[in-house]
Amino acid sequence: MTIKLIALDIDGTLLDDEHRIGEKNLRTIRRVADQGVKVVLCTGRGAMSARPVMEELALEGVMITHNGASILDTKDNILYEDTFQITELVELIAYCRERGIHYDINTSLDMIVDRMSDEARKMYEAYLADPQMVEDVLQVTSPLVKFCMFGDKPVMDQVERDWPQREQKFRFIRSGDYFVDVMKPQVTKGRALQRLAEIWQIERTEILAMGNFFNDIEMLEFAGIGVAVANSPDPVKEAADEITVSNNEDAVHVVLSRYFPE
Repeated sequence: MTIKLIALDIDGTLLDDEHRIGEKNLRTIRRVADQGVKVVLCTGRGAMSARPVMEELALEGVMITHNGASILDTKDNILYEDTFQITELVELIAYCRERGIHYDINTSLDMIVDRMSDEARKMYEAYLADPQMVEDVLQVTSPLVKFCMFGDKPVMDQVERDWPQREQKFRFIRSGDYFVDVMKPQVTKGRALQRLAEIWQIERTEILAMGNFFNDIEMLEFAGIGVAVANSPDPVKEAADEITVSNNEDAVHVVLSRYFPE
C-alpha cells in the first residue's frame, strides 16, 4: 500500500503534554514530506494557532481546522468552510454567561471573545492564540465556523449533559477534557479529509491518520490506516486500526518510521 496523504491531529497526538513537538517527530515528518507525501494538520484549533505548528514543521500546504469546518492553506486562502451566524447561538451564549463559562467564537481565520479571565488568557497563550476582543460577540456579523466553551472538566461534563439532546441544529463535540466545540451538524474531521482527498484524487486506502480524542474518530474511521495514540479514550482506540505509543513518546515518529523506513 502506498501512503500519499498523512493527516495528523495536533494536541495530544503530534504535541506532547507540554505542547512541544519532539525532535524525532520533527525530523521524521520533514523526511517523509520531502519524499512528496502530503502531510496535513487536522485539528480542532483555528488557523491562528495551527499555523505556528505548520511553520515549525516547515510544511507548506493545507490545514484542516476547527474540527473540519474549515480547509485553508498556509497563505490563508479558504478552500472550504461550513458556516453559521451568531444569531443561532443566542440561547447557548446566555447559558454560558449565566454560569460564567468562558467561550470564544471563530471565523475560519479569526478568534473573537468579549470577556477574558486570567485562566483563559493562560490557556490561549499555551495554544498560541491571540483572540480579538470585542464588546459583545452577539454584534459580530461575520460567518462563523465554530463556537468553543472552555472550563474545568466537571463543568464541560455538565455542558455535554445539558446541550446535545436539546440542540439539533449543531454538533457538540468534546475536543479535550476542558473544551466543548460547537459546529454545524455535518462537520467532522473525517468529512473534511474526504473532501480534501477528492480534490487531490487520493483514495482513502492511501491515507494514514493519527489522533487521540473524540473529535478524531471519523477521521480515523475514514482513513485507510487509522492510528490512535496510547493516551486516547477507549472509544477512539476502538475506532482505530492500530494503537501506538503515547504522545509523550514520539508517537508520530514511531508510526511513520514503520511505514517510511529510512
